[in-house]
Amino acid sequence: MTDFNGRTILVTGASGGIGGATVRQLVGAGANVLAAGRNVAQLEAIASETGAEPLPFDLTSEDSVREAVEGRDIWGVVNSGGWGGEIATPQDTDITVFDKVMSINARGSLLVTKYAAREMIRQGRGGAIVNVSSQAGLVALAGHISYGSSKAALDNITRVSALELGQYNIRVNSVNPTVVMTPMSAWYWGRPEIERPFLDQMPLGRWATEEEIAGPIVFLLSDAASMVTGVSLPVDGGFTSR
Repeated sequence: MTDFNGRTILVTGASGGIGGATVRQLVGAGANVLAAGRNVAQLEAIASETGAEPLPFDLTSEDSVREAVEGRDIWGVVNSGGWGGEIATPQDTDITVFDKVMSINARGSLLVTKYAAREMIRQGRGGAIVNVSSQAGLVALAGHISYGSSKAALDNITRVSALELGQYNIRVNSVNPTVVMTPMSAWYWGRPEIERPFLDQMPLGRWATEEEIAGPIVFLLSDAASMVTGVSLPVDGGFTSR
């Protein structure tokens, strides 16, 4: 049920932790993977490791997205490209940062969906799209006015896209992970005054690994999830169940 032989899947943010883990799992399941992102050297590294095809483009440019995607026989998409922005309150937020976060996380994923869905419809084979959202799109997190807003928008893009694309047998879902502790996230989430209170509220009481996020992404892409669409799946150790 997780056999992707003959299926081409586009993964944005492929040079990142979750994106890279997803590329590895999809290639292992037989998919032809298009590894997308802006950093050509990092894309070539993941391509060399896995056999994926590097596909550099800029999520913030509609022309760049369209030129990369048009005419490709894409069956599935993982919108994993994103940016964290800043830690700020509503009264202190930098609107320039807010606009950039929205442009990458919400607008960028919508652009990829816009053009990939056209190619999926053209082929008439159905397909699946998975958006990598966040627990911050489901519940309020202090300091996350920009990031949380962008992921809440992405969850709504998921729901509306599922509604619109279901007639073509194209499923659209989100995964909403908790923090994956990387050097990029450790500067904030690794602070003792932040980490301990947060984990004390989480039933599983630990951070996620990249592979633990990639697994549900692959499941939602697969035929094992053939009746699942329009959901935002928390992969958060139970944090949002409180």
